[in-house]
Amino acid sequence: MINTIIFDLGGVLIDWNPNHLYRRLITDEEERKHFLTHICSPDWNEEQDAGRPLSEGTELLVSQFPEHEANIRAFYSRWEEMLGGPMDDTVEIFRQLKESKRYKIYALTNWSAETYDIALKQCPFLNWFDGIVISGIEKTRKPHPEFYQILLHRYQVKPQEALFIDDNYRNILAAEKMGIKSVHFTTAPDLITALNDEAILITKN
Repeated sequence: MINTIIFDLGGVLIDWNPNHLYRRLITDEEERKHFLTHICSPDWNEEQDAGRPLSEGTELLVSQFPEHEANIRAFYSRWEEMLGGPMDDTVEIFRQLKESKRYKIYALTNWSAETYDIALKQCPFLNWFDGIVISGIEKTRKPHPEFYQILLHRYQVKPQEALFIDDNYRNILAAEKMGIKSVHFTTAPDLITALNDEAILITKN
C-alpha cells in the first residue's frame, strides 16, 4: 500500500524554463535553441545542480565560449527570470494529497543550493513538504541511485510503499529500478488519472 508520495519540483510543481529568459536575450529561435542545447546545456546546468558552485560553472563556460560571455553570465545572474512560478493545477493536486493526511509527502529535486531560496520565496507551497532532498546540498543528483537512497534512508521510506512523480523519464526509470512505483508527469489531468488508478483519489477541477 502506498503511504508516501515523492514529487520532483521543476517541470512538475514549478514552471522553471530557461526560455522564459532567453526569448528576450536571443530572439532568433534556432540560435536560442543551439545556445541552450550546446552552450548553457542541460548537462552543464546539472553539474551546478549536483553541487558545483555557480561561479565555477560560469567561468568554465566563459573560458570555452568567450564570444557568448554576456549570455552565459545571464544564466545565473538573471536566474530568477527563468521561474514562471507555481504550476497551479499540480499544486492543487499536492494540496489535496496534503489535506487528506493519508500520505507523507517529500520532494526529490535536482536544484542548485544557491538558487533554491529564490524558488522558496516565489513558491510558499514548498513549506508543505514533510521533507525535501536537494541535489545541490547532497552533492549528487537524479538519476544516480545514491540520491534516491538518501531520501529513503533519511525519512525511513520503504520503496514498495512510495510513489514517485517526475517529468524526466530518465529519472523515472532510475526510481523503478530501485523498486519505487513511478509516474511520468506530462499534464495535471494525466497525473490525476494515474493517481486514481492507484486508488489515490484526487478530485478533478
